[in-house]
Amino acid sequence: MRLDRTNTGVIGRWWWTIDRPALGALTLLIVFGSILVTAASPPVAHRLHLPMFYFVHRHQVFLALAFAVMLGVSLLPAVAVRRLAVLGFAGSIVLMMLVPVIGTQVKGAHRWISLAGVSIQPSEFMKPCFAVVMAWICAEKHRQVSLPGNKMAIALYVLVVALLLAQPDFGMTLTVTVMWSIQFFLAGLPFFWVLVLIGGGALGIAGAYHFFPHVAARIDRFLDPASGDNYQVAKSLEAFRNGGIFGRGPGEGDVKQFLPDSHTDFVFSVAGEEFGMVFCLMIVALFAFVVLRALYRVRQETDLFAVLAVTGLAVQFGVQAIINMGVAVNLLPAKGMTLPFVSYGGSSVIAIALGMGMLLSLTRKRFGITGGRRV
Repeated sequence: MRLDRTNTGVIGRWWWTIDRPALGALTLLIVFGSILVTAASPPVAHRLHLPMFYFVHRHQVFLALAFAVMLGVSLLPAVAVRRLAVLGFAGSIVLMMLVPVIGTQVKGAHRWISLAGVSIQPSEFMKPCFAVVMAWICAEKHRQVSLPGNKMAIALYVLVVALLLAQPDFGMTLTVTVMWSIQFFLAGLPFFWVLVLIGGGALGIAGAYHFFPHVAARIDRFLDPASGDNYQVAKSLEAFRNGGIFGRGPGEGDVKQFLPDSHTDFVFSVAGEEFGMVFCLMIVALFAFVVLRALYRVRQETDLFAVLAVTGLAVQFGVQAIINMGVAVNLLPAKGMTLPFVSYGGSSVIAIALGMGMLLSLTRKRFGITGGRRV
């Protein structure tokens, strides 16, 4: 099969319209994730009395599935992406409603549900689907003035946040809120309501601090490390000090022996100790490149739906990465969020692949009868 410009098949058209630099950056993140989970997870498996490469083998399967999902979704046209998002969002909401009833409790939170023997986190799949659904509602409001788009968007946001707080999952709530606010602003939200949203966000943080003890404890420990148990963050900072500029070498890190979440929430710390600051900056650069590249691709897009959907997907991808890396270097209060494609995970990896597949699909070059101009 030739992948030259004369190939008009599905794969040929996909190859010449896909954002190949972004696809390459995402593939590198997947490769780095495979390397880092291989380095970080054996001590965790040993502490849990599991086979040494238990998490490694599972993660390789998850990454293979994620890569297939990302490529498969990137082949879809925009209308199919929209339909997939609507179905995914509806299914995720139903499962999130069932989580408090039949879900599994892990570390005090009800976020997982077992389906056919497989444990999934519905909120992870809700997140990218919600970005696309929000974009569709806002775009349709501009096409049909009579459509109560703002009310629909607000109602869905309130529903999502209520379900997330019931779990509770404040990291996901923050990510969804930032994404939703930016999409709403780009869709033409008046500046007055921007100020209202900012004020509402401040009140939300204050309310979480006063009404949720574990949130208050994490913020207090961040502001005053001596006020409570700050073990994982302290070990994380030790890992970066040990690694220096070029790291101690693959497999030579010590801190992962003591970090309970070294393969998930603090995998960035393992990268810092074993591969050094230069490698960590490469990871940061890859995340920044994916986000900025997506925004660059839609800078002249005339389809409001594509602009809002790509922006929402890119923002949530970047915010999740910022939260994870910020916690690892003690720039943000501790919050259990994975590093996209790099941390060990099942639901999170597949859901991120779904979102990035949607992003790659919606940023593909689309040519019409107007002589090659993007339409």
